[in-house]
Amino acid sequence: MKNLFSVLCFVALAISAQAQIKTPAPSPSAKVMQTVGLTEVTIEYSRPSAKGRTIFGADALVPNGKIWRTGANSVTQVTFSNDVMIEGKELKAGKYGLLTMPGASNWAVHFYKFESGSWSSYKDAQPTLAVSVTPKKSSDMTETFTITLDDLKSDGATMNIKWANTVVPVKISSDSDKTVMANIEKVMAGPSPADYYNAASYYFTAGKDLDQALAWMTKATAGNDKKFWQMKRMSELYAKMGNMKDAVKTAKISLDLATKAGNEDYIKMNKDNIKEWSK
Repeated sequence: MKNLFSVLCFVALAISAQAQIKTPAPSPSAKVMQTVGLTEVTIEYSRPSAKGRTIFGADALVPNGKIWRTGANSVTQVTFSNDVMIEGKELKAGKYGLLTMPGASNWAVHFYKFESGSWSSYKDAQPTLAVSVTPKKSSDMTETFTITLDDLKSDGATMNIKWANTVVPVKISSDSDKTVMANIEKVMAGPSPADYYNAASYYFTAGKDLDQALAWMTKATAGNDKKFWQMKRMSELYAKMGNMKDAVKTAKISLDLATKAGNEDYIKMNKDNIKEWSK
């Protein structure tokens, strides 16, 4: 029995050691992360090598007119943090599977809403976006399949798909100016009601300057679009400052707004506060 136990331990150790052996991947994975204007672009793909083979052509490793995973192993993934334009066509922010169809004079470049890593599942699906790009011949040999983001500008870049002596340039652009101008206008216009409310609420909960909190809360609730949760916090602020008259008055406004909105939780909380502060 003891010998059998020893043998089993030896076998277990042998299997464990064998499981730890790692070998180089024929097509190692790669990840490209690049900021293009204000957009984060991430490309995840696998990189096969040419190894003396003819890569593109009618009877090549990657034949013309056939859908290709654009790399090896799993489907190539491209993620955009913001909406972009691909060769002048709009593509929403998100993660996409990138498949291509090589050709002698043009390549079809397809972006599919990413579903899984199995590239074959996209072959019969309709792409979210399809563009046609003219390939270029390069005098430089790219032995290992490569995707780069080059020609970086404030509003775009070029995604270059490279292998052997072929380069496929895909133009990516983003409306950075529109985003920047919107941010400038927002910031220069000053804090929004939500900003004032958040600042006042933080001062209230942190026990900071209550007069300043009240001043901000007054700005947050100015106008005709008062919210029941804002008015409740304002009533609590008055109560914390010892002003029970205004606390009750404001709580009644919150109660009315909560009743119209059908929010039972705020109805109860306001009623409880009014009862307590009216003593």
